[in-house]
Amino acid sequence: MAPWVSNGLARADAPLRLAQAAGAAPPPHGSAHWLPYGGSEGGLLAIALVIVAGGFAYAGKRLRTPLRVARPGAIVAGFMIAIWLLTLYNVIVAVHVYGLQVKEAYPSFVAARVSVGTFADAPVTFFVILYLTRRWGWKVALASGVIGTASAPMFFELPFDLIVMARTSPPMPALYQQLFFVPLFLAEFSTVSLLALLPSMRVTAPAAYAVAGMFVVFAVWAAFGFAFPAEPLPLALNVISKILCFVAAIMLFVWTDPDIGSPPSPTVC
Repeated sequence: MAPWVSNGLARADAPLRLAQAAGAAPPPHGSAHWLPYGGSEGGLLAIALVIVAGGFAYAGKRLRTPLRVARPGAIVAGFMIAIWLLTLYNVIVAVHVYGLQVKEAYPSFVAARVSVGTFADAPVTFFVILYLTRRWGWKVALASGVIGTASAPMFFELPFDLIVMARTSPPMPALYQQLFFVPLFLAEFSTVSLLALLPSMRVTAPAAYAVAGMFVVFAVWAAFGFAFPAEPLPLALNVISKILCFVAAIMLFVWTDPDIGSPPSPTVC
């Protein structure tokens, strides 16, 4: 191994060894995954989120007709799918490595488990999109259901990860935070980009309004510190924002072409 590589790894592991040598107490069993925002920080975050919500609401108001996204060719589509699969694999590796480092630094730490409704929302979204896109034939409908459902939580996760990435608990060196979050960002972007492959998808005003509503809920959550959803209020806000991101995904497939009145019905062999 090159000396600069080994030196870099040694510096990266130094905070873990320092924490262990100092006998740093691990977070309690089932503790929050991130630290809440306090005072003025939460207020500033809430203001920023309201501004973002206003931007999406304005975009929805300006979007008078559904916006069609140019579909890539077969070669580009193949690369997009390959990149998406590689990023998913990268996320699995990064999560595993991050978990090993957390266990090394905090041997008795056990992550909290909170149900926020994602696994209930996903199948409903899949079947709704499948029904909405049935006129395109079963192949397009199935692809729409899978990609639309996979993209829905990414609308939530991308801003959410940006909000909590610097406040994760238990505390870890910045290098490991990047190892964990950068693959997540790549996976989120690549998943959403797959929507461009679907002839059944349009960017619609209702979808923009749903995303705006999600950011409004985020702003309310931030005003109360954006705390981990272990208490009723942050849990309710988390669940509502998750529902809105799935509604936004469904609204991408609810549109009428002003020229033809409805989505076409291509012949499927």
